[in-house]
Amino acid sequence: MNRVSLIGRITKDPEVRYSQSGSAYVMFTLAVNRTQRDANGQTMADFISITAFGQQAEFIGRYVKKGNQLGIAGRIQTRNYQGNDGQTRYVTEVVVDQVENLTPRDPNAQPAYQQGNGYPNQQPARQQNYNNPSYGNQGGYSNPSYGNNNGYNNPSYNAPKNDDAQPESFNVEVADDDLPF
Repeated sequence: MNRVSLIGRITKDPEVRYSQSGSAYVMFTLAVNRTQRDANGQTMADFISITAFGQQAEFIGRYVKKGNQLGIAGRIQTRNYQGNDGQTRYVTEVVVDQVENLTPRDPNAQPAYQQGNGYPNQQPARQQNYNNPSYGNQGGYSNPSYGNNNGYNNPSYNAPKNDDAQPESFNVEVADDDLPF
């Protein structure tokens, strides 16, 4: 079995590249903290080479930047190649099967592909409408009713207006024979 799970921080902004066949890939280094500390009490880290292909590479290129904490699941792979000097070089890396960005999203930040980083098929940033009173309150973490599905704290919740529509009590008699225990 060849399975690796890592949590660490990316050391520099990833750069998506495309192979001759047109598939996306990205290579980067993940700094993974060790459990032990050095003689001065400083945290030590391993710097692990990571490679991602396809959708994972495009996700990393769009939404991940230097310093983000990532969760990586994949496999260890070794390969070799001839350097320009004719020497054989050996590489051990983790090939990504799954990736998760563990850094909380900044609600004011734009994805990297909207910041003009030159990715192919780059979409222009959407027009921001600062005159709209609901701008910036579309949902998510900045929405005060985020995760509140009942709507009682939401001013737009349409509660019943007629007090007679709600019963005052629920008097239900339950016999011991009706209980399942």
